[in-house]
Amino acid sequence: MLDYREAGLAPDDLKEMYRTMHLARRLDERMWLLNRAGKLPFVISCQGQEATQVGAGYALDTAVDVISPYYRDLALVTHFGMTAEETMLFAFAKKGDVSSGGKQMPSHFSKKSNNIMTQGSCVATQVLHAVGASFKFKMDDEKRVALTTLGEGSSNQGDFHEGLNFVGVHNLPFICIIENNKYAISVPVELQYGADKLSDRAIGYGMHGEHIDGNDPIAVYKAVKEARERAMNGEGGTLIEAMSTRLTAHSSDDDDSYREKGELKEEDCLMRFKAYIKEHEVADDEWFETLEAEVKKIVTDATKAAENAPYPDAREALTHVYEEVNNG
Repeated sequence: MLDYREAGLAPDDLKEMYRTMHLARRLDERMWLLNRAGKLPFVISCQGQEATQVGAGYALDTAVDVISPYYRDLALVTHFGMTAEETMLFAFAKKGDVSSGGKQMPSHFSKKSNNIMTQGSCVATQVLHAVGASFKFKMDDEKRVALTTLGEGSSNQGDFHEGLNFVGVHNLPFICIIENNKYAISVPVELQYGADKLSDRAIGYGMHGEHIDGNDPIAVYKAVKEARERAMNGEGGTLIEAMSTRLTAHSSDDDDSYREKGELKEEDCLMRFKAYIKEHEVADDEWFETLEAEVKKIVTDATKAAENAPYPDAREALTHVYEEVNNG
């Protein structure tokens, strides 16, 4: 793992990054338990990819930069200000869901007040949303970047190629992270693309490309920080391929028996980061124990609040779906 001092981080930064990773992991685990208990219909997990998401988010300016996430980005949107209760409200499809008022599938993140762009269900469309935002930033001479994420399977969609080509042509302040967990649902990378590295595609788009260890939040932070600096200096977009590990099945509806036994013995990014923090004497066991208790309470309180919250009224089914014209 990269030396945090080389990346310009301080000990308190590491603790804050770990805290967000830990909260996202515990929220995700709770949602899986609720799904298996028959209380939630569907879960799609971020477990194993928190390092990429938090490392990236920490390198951005949450006050001005926008993100157009994909469905696995629970840790990223948590860093950008989506609360534990808001996460549980969308998981239960309750009226107070900030993403859609309980009308959208879980993990279709959106929170305008925190610069989290609305997400659609068709994979890779979020790339075009971020490209559009970055084009606006350049036209209006705003010092902001748009970041989008996707899995390596989605990088083979036409939206991805068209979007990144547009970024290269117009030299936009844009960052794309491929969270490469090596499976497009059940399809392994060797059946997805012929390139050795997806980051090499950046050459064809006329932008900077980088292949990094997505299980190292410090390495991700450094790569995204440098990408943002290039964008601010008018040097255009960046394509980052962050190699990560999907610790769960593709979703709660997926049978991942297609994986080989022992394949998931790779290091868990959360445990790896915890060991790094302890090794560098940034925090001790007491700090981790206190954090565990704090996060457990946050997750439990959020779950109870969401369970007790009302569902949207059936009469609201078409609200904010079609344009409402006031003829009065």
